[in-house]
This record gives sequence, structure tokens and C-alpha cells, in this order.
Amino acid sequence: MYAVVRSGGRQYRVEEGAVIDVEKLPYEVGQTVDLDEVLLVADGEKATIGHPLVAGARVQATVVDQLRARKILVWKYRPKKRYRRLKGHRQQYTRLRIEKIIPA
Repeated sequence: MYAVVRSGGRQYRVEEGAVIDVEKLPYEVGQTVDLDEVLLVADGEKATIGHPLVAGARVQATVVDQLRARKILVWKYRPKKRYRRLKGHRQQYTRLRIEKIIPA
């Protein structure tokens, strides 16, 4: 069984036991999270597609870690103008372990 959920503006295909990284969620490590925006639930030969969401379906997950990605450097440069800007950014993520998929 698998499902497609939406979190942080992105869609993820999840199965029970899978570990995914989503945009930062305001939960502590060890807390349980219910992902309610379920777009599709499939079980072998049968699939339930939401319009836009599957009514009553949800995915339970546990927060494994709060982490940050590698630093990316944003470099702005204008030739012959003495304009140079360097800025770094590290995106914050929440690592989730999918515990259970509850179909409608």
C-alpha cells in the first residue's frame, strides 16, 4: 500500500516504514504527525484518487530529526561596476518516518 501526500507545497509518494524529508514542521523529535492532505491511496490493484483530496484518508508519521541541508552560495556580480554580493543559505527540513497509512 502506498499514498501520495502533499506537505510544504510538494508531493511525496510514501509507504509504511519509509523515511522522507519535508519542509520544516513545528514538531519536536518523537512526536506523531498526521498528514491530512492525501491525494491518492493505492492498494495493489485498487487506487482511490481524490478530487482534490481523498476524504477521510490520512497518513501517520513520527518526527525522526530536525535537520538542515548543505549550504548553498548565492553569488551576484555585475561586471565593470564593482558590485559583488555573496550570501549563504541552509534550508531547514524535518525527517519523518511513515508509520501507518489510513485509507478512507
